[in-house]
Amino acid sequence: MPFTAEEIAAAGKISLDYYQKNKPVDQVNTERPLLKTLKSKQKSAPGNKQFIVEQLRKSNGSNFQWFNGSEVVTYNKRRNIEQSQYAWRSAHDGFALDEDRLIQNGITIDESGKGKNHTQAERVQLTNLLEEEIEALDLGFEEKFDQALHLDGTQDADAVIGLDAIVSLTPATGTVGGIDASANPFWRNHAATGLTTATSTGNILNQMELAWRACIRNGGVPDFILVGSDFLDGYRNFMMNTFGRVNYTPTGPKNIDGGSGHKQGVSTGIYFNGVELVWDPVFSELDTLYAPTTPWEKRCYFINSRHLRLRPIDGQDMVTRKPPRAYDKYEYYWGLTWRGAMTCNRRNAHAVLAIA
Repeated sequence: MPFTAEEIAAAGKISLDYYQKNKPVDQVNTERPLLKTLKSKQKSAPGNKQFIVEQLRKSNGSNFQWFNGSEVVTYNKRRNIEQSQYAWRSAHDGFALDEDRLIQNGITIDESGKGKNHTQAERVQLTNLLEEEIEALDLGFEEKFDQALHLDGTQDADAVIGLDAIVSLTPATGTVGGIDASANPFWRNHAATGLTTATSTGNILNQMELAWRACIRNGGVPDFILVGSDFLDGYRNFMMNTFGRVNYTPTGPKNIDGGSGHKQGVSTGIYFNGVELVWDPVFSELDTLYAPTTPWEKRCYFINSRHLRLRPIDGQDMVTRKPPRAYDKYEYYWGLTWRGAMTCNRRNAHAVLAIA
């Protein structure tokens, strides 16, 4: 016995809602570390006309002065607050099933039926088909969304700006969040390229220490280090060849024994100043897709997650959709949408490094 069109549409929406609330596989946890970290600390933003705004303190505006006796002192009007603003964007992915494909999977539809006449076998077939399509939809959305969060936003006029713009290899150029970095030194991340890894004479460790201190000076200790394969290998080999081990007391975690301690997935067991270097396999995808002048695989990012946030609009984080069937197509549609931005309230709390 057949399904009605309404039952088909509703079954897909229910399955999609359930999948989003009960993700059965840890694809994000093991393969997309940037997306995982940003999602774990995201903060929603209220709906607004165009921008998500971050409040910044650009200076203290001090009027401090020494005085003696009845000497005249002065007062100033402080204008210490600046705003960075990020245009929120909309993302979509979806899939369609036409009636021919449903029939090929043993599922029939009767527009004039009263409903609830389908067999258990038909329900099982529909459930299996929807599970396959929904999992592919979810993984595909994550793949493209995660890639976009790495990029600078110039790849598409409607894309959010991502890591490559906020933590830039050329931090003194361009406008980020509506603030001109060339005219505002406070609005620049630390950047160093051309790092060398030759045994004993390489400068990679020294440059990492300089970047670390620059981040601490401007917003606290980085809590997330993201690296490409080439940078990871260069750092590991430099440490092994120079010191005989990858972790030692000044750079390793507490109670480390000097070994590599390699773990599963993107975890490396290699540390710098107590923070683990997390390998990002997406870097190689970006090199293949975009061939940047400075390959992603050669990069390392020091990120302070308090100052870099994913900001979905309230009620717009991975919303499941069930558009109506078009009058001129015997096809059914389901989708996912997301609206928001990636924002930063302190660029100088982050750093990017790249080996030669």
